[in-house]
Amino acid sequence: MSGFVTSVILYHTTAFGTTERHKRSVARAQAAAQRIDAWLAAGGAAGSTAAAEDPGGLVVTGPAAVAWACGGVAPPVDRTAATDLVWAVFTPVGAALITTNVEADRIRDEYDPAAHGFTNLVVVPWHDASAFVTAAERLAGAPARSLAADGHPAFGIDATDDLVGLRLALSAPEQDDLAELGHDAAAALQSALSGWRPGERDLDIQARCAAALEAAGTDAPVLIVGGDDRQERYRHPMAVGAPVHRVVMAVVVARRAGLHVATTRFAAAAPVDSALLDLRRRVLAIDEAVLRASRPGATYGGALDALDAAYAHAGAPGGWAGHYQGGPIGFAQREFEVAPGQTGTRWYGEPIAAGHALAWNPSLPGGAKVEDTYLVTDAGELASVTFAPGWPAEPDDGRQPPRPAVLEVAT
Repeated sequence: MSGFVTSVILYHTTAFGTTERHKRSVARAQAAAQRIDAWLAAGGAAGSTAAAEDPGGLVVTGPAAVAWACGGVAPPVDRTAATDLVWAVFTPVGAALITTNVEADRIRDEYDPAAHGFTNLVVVPWHDASAFVTAAERLAGAPARSLAADGHPAFGIDATDDLVGLRLALSAPEQDDLAELGHDAAAALQSALSGWRPGERDLDIQARCAAALEAAGTDAPVLIVGGDDRQERYRHPMAVGAPVHRVVMAVVVARRAGLHVATTRFAAAAPVDSALLDLRRRVLAIDEAVLRASRPGATYGGALDALDAAYAHAGAPGGWAGHYQGGPIGFAQREFEVAPGQTGTRWYGEPIAAGHALAWNPSLPGGAKVEDTYLVTDAGELASVTFAPGWPAEPDDGRQPPRPAVLEVAT
């Protein structure tokens, strides 16, 4: 697998141009198409969870599924939209794209559908709400009720969970894109916090984070910056314009080409408060327990059981219930989220496998939280994705590279 050593994902330090990105997106689309073709050949949703008969085809409509199936076709125009302006239709005999007349020229020129395996680009009027569905029916040669989709209500078969399962194990080019995204996200937070001086407003710190992310071609579905008593009181201390004097936390879920990573960094006025360091050590122990349990062959339920036990060992039984605990990440902020004890869900018994990306998120009241993104390698190790140099490391940490520590800033 390219780009890996034992437990560190290396980052391309050379310029990564349009041509190289295009080659990688083509490879990503090809890998996704192979999985979709196999899914359709096996009867699609009829062979697993969603339908009593084979679907006539698959239509992907949401940003996550479209980005996966198309190799990161284009950034969403509306970053909050649940439905993309590009749809992809897959049948046993081929694949095609649908988009509006507003987007068509850009998709043809900058994406090149044919190179990505799409033999047709159907253009529909932006003002006709039913045009996408009608075009999908014509391309598939089947009515909407017999087509599978990623949860869109117009189609009769909901294949959402199956599609999540198909994309959990990232392909090699997806892993390379994730590695670069992770580096850029970590570097953006670290640069912003390195420039913090006690007394600066949380909104100004957040603006530096956002600027660095956007400069790297990345957006942030989640960006949280807060400090001092607000950071100690609230798990989500959203920036409000408050001056930060003692400690600041920055949290990001960063997205690029459809992929997501999550990471958190802390900075504090030197010397760091001993109470925060003690609380942080407890959270690091919880984090270590769930990371150790996240190995190939184990299940997500098993990892959550280890997480639950670690909270109890840290003196906070049931403490996981106070905040989202994270899990597999990739083409969504969390591909699925399951809590300890939820054994009735499909995902509790889902095996952890090579190529899965994980972002666990343990925390304790009082302001301590740990979150980074890791990739399960072919060797069964956890490779750090959200790593960038120039940041202090936790002393005596058993991971390589060591997990990030709190940056001490001079007052």
